[in-house]
Amino acid sequence: MENLIKAENIVKSFGKKERNVIDDLTLDIGKGEFIAVMGPSGSGKSTLLYALSGMDPVQKGRVSFMGKDLSLLSEKEKAEMLRTGMGFVFQQPTLLKNLNILDNIMLPACRRGGEKREIIAQRARAYMEKTGIGGLEDREITQVSGGQLQRAGLCRALMNNPPILFGDEPTGALNSRTVEEVMDLFSLIHAEGRTVFLVTHDARVAARAERVLFMADGKIVEETALPAMGGGTREDRVGLIRKKMEKIGI
Repeated sequence: MENLIKAENIVKSFGKKERNVIDDLTLDIGKGEFIAVMGPSGSGKSTLLYALSGMDPVQKGRVSFMGKDLSLLSEKEKAEMLRTGMGFVFQQPTLLKNLNILDNIMLPACRRGGEKREIIAQRARAYMEKTGIGGLEDREITQVSGGQLQRAGLCRALMNNPPILFGDEPTGALNSRTVEEVMDLFSLIHAEGRTVFLVTHDARVAARAERVLFMADGKIVEETALPAMGGGTREDRVGLIRKKMEKIGI
């Protein structure tokens, strides 16, 4: 499988004592993979996501995206990479209060430029229909539910057609029913050929992935390849993950 992201012996430290939140970690992410990362609080899950995406540079080692060393990119090149090469969905959607739902979704493509607004709006509306929020274009962000906001955030993350979608606890603020609905969308996005990389504490969310990484003290201490969705039941996958969680004390 061709690599999309390659991290080689990366180290990320914080604080005056320079504690290694990421400690000599190596990881390959192949094109079209669906990876979930789990671990106790402070294990380095979110820090790893920010390091792999180039949002937060590492002190040691190297991260490459599509063959390009992130440390060698100019600020302009890195900004363009983040805008067009990667999509991000967070626990709390970072939507602008002064824009309606449609304009929030359109924003990344409008900032990128090069397309007519009508074309961008057409694509945004298509994503809204696909994610079940069609008809909410003119709503303010205070006029929709948390699940609808998260769907809008997912639409926005896809607007520039990035090859990888990062999610940092994207279901953490949702009820169980909405979690399943949002994860159905992530599974659909992956089935269409996009790479998905999720940080989660929820075994049922991680069970949607192909590969689950378990972190502790800044290292990947366990890794589990899950059977294809057609192989075994969903509960089998969840049970396998929970056994691993117990093993490392999550």
